[in-house]
Amino acid sequence: MRHLHTRTTRRRLLGALAAAVLCATGPAAPAAVAAPAAAPAAASGVDAGLALTPPMGFNNWNSTHCRADFNEAMVKGIADIFVERGLKDAGYEYVNLDDCWALPSRDANGKLVPDPVRFPGGIKAVADYVHAKGLKLGIYTSAGTKTCNTAGFPGALGHEYSDAQQFADWGVDYLKYDNCNNQGVDAKQRYTTMRDALAATGRPIVYSICEWGENKPWEWAADVGQLWRTTGDISDNWGSMLSILKQNLPLAPHAGPGRWNDPDMLEVGNGGMTDTEYRSHFSMWAVMAAPLLIGSDLRSASEETFDILGNREVIAVDQDPLGKQGAVVSSAGGRWVVAKEMRDGSRAVALFNESGSTQRITTSAAAVGLPAADAYMMRDLWQHRSYNTAGTISATVPAHGTVLVRVQADGRWAQHPPAVELGLEGGTLVEAGRAAALTSTVTDLGRTAAKRVSVALTGPEGWSVKATSPTSSPSLPTGRSLRTKWAVKAPAGTPVGSYGLTLKASYRSPTGVRVDSVLPLSATVVVPPPSGTSGLGDLAWLSATNGWGPVERNTSNGESDAGDGNPITIGGVVYGTGLGVHAESAVEYYAGGACEAVTARVGVDDEEGAEGTVAFEIWADGVKAASSGVLTNAMPDRPITADVTGAQVVRLVATDGGDGVTSDHGDWAEARLSC
Repeated sequence: MRHLHTRTTRRRLLGALAAAVLCATGPAAPAAVAAPAAAPAAASGVDAGLALTPPMGFNNWNSTHCRADFNEAMVKGIADIFVERGLKDAGYEYVNLDDCWALPSRDANGKLVPDPVRFPGGIKAVADYVHAKGLKLGIYTSAGTKTCNTAGFPGALGHEYSDAQQFADWGVDYLKYDNCNNQGVDAKQRYTTMRDALAATGRPIVYSICEWGENKPWEWAADVGQLWRTTGDISDNWGSMLSILKQNLPLAPHAGPGRWNDPDMLEVGNGGMTDTEYRSHFSMWAVMAAPLLIGSDLRSASEETFDILGNREVIAVDQDPLGKQGAVVSSAGGRWVVAKEMRDGSRAVALFNESGSTQRITTSAAAVGLPAADAYMMRDLWQHRSYNTAGTISATVPAHGTVLVRVQADGRWAQHPPAVELGLEGGTLVEAGRAAALTSTVTDLGRTAAKRVSVALTGPEGWSVKATSPTSSPSLPTGRSLRTKWAVKAPAGTPVGSYGLTLKASYRSPTGVRVDSVLPLSATVVVPPPSGTSGLGDLAWLSATNGWGPVERNTSNGESDAGDGNPITIGGVVYGTGLGVHAESAVEYYAGGACEAVTARVGVDDEEGAEGTVAFEIWADGVKAASSGVLTNAMPDRPITADVTGAQVVRLVATDGGDGVTSDHGDWAEARLSC
């Protein structure tokens, strides 16, 4: 469920709603429907045969919220698309309804009533339609007196056995059980009661615990439900996805068949991220053995969205029956290596680039847990091509990109061509009218030699791209590289922005098979920073990512939309200039080696009351130059100064302070760059 941008803000509203309920009904707890005298013992996921691999399907919330287009026709249309577009055959199974499917009031008998406008045939008719397609139906309610939507739809607290029986009678196969309006009742008690109520129906229903990770369900919910949310709600932007990813990754030891960490639904195709970012989103959810619940409206989805969601090789990583969640191997400098043990002994390895610039990410077969071998077969799961490697697992990964490979010791490795890594040394920042020097690399990672190697670099029409050293080599043995220097020049007057470059290598395997390898890159046309001292709220940035909503210029972060911020205020002091951010956030500026210092006053903005913890950092060309430490709303602003002499790129980072993203509205007040 998502209605507000942070769990803390949501708790604040829920407290008010709870108070309103108490004012209206008095202090008595909601009347409970008695449990059957001899309810059957609830079984765990494995014992019940439920969710032995992470559930796959669809949930409408991320694309429709509570709008009128969430209705019976939509749900049936999604089921049709699952079959017609091959998603059912790829493993997607559940078609799940989220909030707003019911009327705001129960009937005279205390029963839930489906909204007759949205679902004129009722929920059972929808379930019958979905079942006839060979699919399953899911439904939503909350472990409180009302659901999360402000319209006040009835929750199941005190009605668990009655509601569970209604769900079973309708043919429901999956229950998402939210956490709103819970009246302060112990979470484990509330979720266990519904577990027992579902078991009493005798119908196998996958049970999704959605209490936002507040009570560490990974520590107690393995015998309560089959999956549990580990974080607050995801939103359709890079910062939100990244923050949730970082919270979920450390929980790998708690996952397994019938018990899954759930970092929330997929945003793939909703439009707030690039296709590169969506591939990372999908890749990382798969390597984390996360539930794969499509959150976009497939009736209007692009072909690229279908290609991402339908990648069966990536899905196979998620659905591997061993049920291991991927573990972090390394993460220095935002260069993540996450490895997932597979049942056949192979490893799925994600090379994930958190940063806003191209990065080389490298590891080895030994580091990801593979046994020693002469060579290995390495399968690229997005290129759908196989190579051999002598043991190095490495790639140059675009900004916010992920290379996902499956690696194993395989005696047939020699039948595959050698893996060749393309790379680029030197920055891709180009001042219009001035040649930038770049060096491309083509490196043989394989046990066999790459023969007749050639390389080409191309840029946009009108750009000058010239090689100033050899572009070919007759042979590259294992570990050797072809290094080629290039002079890249954008025409004078080229507008500031990002432009595509393409690095392409061609080579032949020892058996004569030709291989073409392509690395898409981007060059950023920049202008030199102005002399003197400038406010960063007024300068153009190279890139900006934010945990919620956009980075705001000279105002606070606000709620979620661009321009909704307030005057920057820390500890009651108002500032007229700066940047308003929300952790996790990073804002990059071009300094061009001509600047000396960044200064600011930093703190948590007052607009979140007493909530929020943020740590501020200033980086110069990948080196941390200054840090504020963790700041809270109770603390005054703190001055921060960084020496950035000679740096090409300056990056302002705001992290969550180590306690998860909860109302983390940070301010870079009076942020200035001196050049």
